[in-house]
Amino acid sequence: MEPIEKIVETTDLLNRELSWLEFNARVLHEAEDPANPLLERLKFIAIFDSNLDEFFMKRVGGLKQQLASNVRELAPGIDGTPQQQLAAVNAKVRPMVARQRRLLNADLLPALRQHGLEVVSWDELRGSERRHLAEEFDRRFFPVLTPLAVDPAHPFPFISNVSLSLAVSIKAPGDASPRFSTTTRQPSRSKFDPRLPRAFSISSSNEPSAPSNS
Repeated sequence: MEPIEKIVETTDLLNRELSWLEFNARVLHEAEDPANPLLERLKFIAIFDSNLDEFFMKRVGGLKQQLASNVRELAPGIDGTPQQQLAAVNAKVRPMVARQRRLLNADLLPALRQHGLEVVSWDELRGSERRHLAEEFDRRFFPVLTPLAVDPAHPFPFISNVSLSLAVSIKAPGDASPRFSTTTRQPSRSKFDPRLPRAFSISSSNEPSAPSNS
């Protein structure tokens, strides 16, 4: 007599997306732990951010593709539709990102300041520092900025993952409203070359040091 196969339904399976977010929450917890060295906590917060970028590119992107394809049911053992999964991810991620921002702005950056390392805005720079950075922009950045027009003849350009794009809103005399533009009167977008640094280090001697890509 042949054995009879039985299919048993179970709800004991972990949600793939939410369980991954729980893992990343552990990374954030390490950044929050004051027992860890300050620079290690900064590394953990950067890892948390990088992990989240990949999660949205792969996992959330896949769910949105399923939603666009009108997928009604996910794999066996996974509760909910793609839309419900996206809502669950959103509910989980928003508080985590809020924790990350509070940690960075209220804890880690002030701690760095106590050790002589401070992240400053343009308004906080001295005149000599502004002049130096303006010269660096004219010499290294401006020549490689290529605005891409956005109009009926030029659809909005593809923006690659984890890239930085620049846009400026301007209002010329006589215009009723600001224009999304950089160097032309057409709406445009400029991609930031990833080989260029996003931050510059300025020493206490007022002589800016070599730029940093971090």
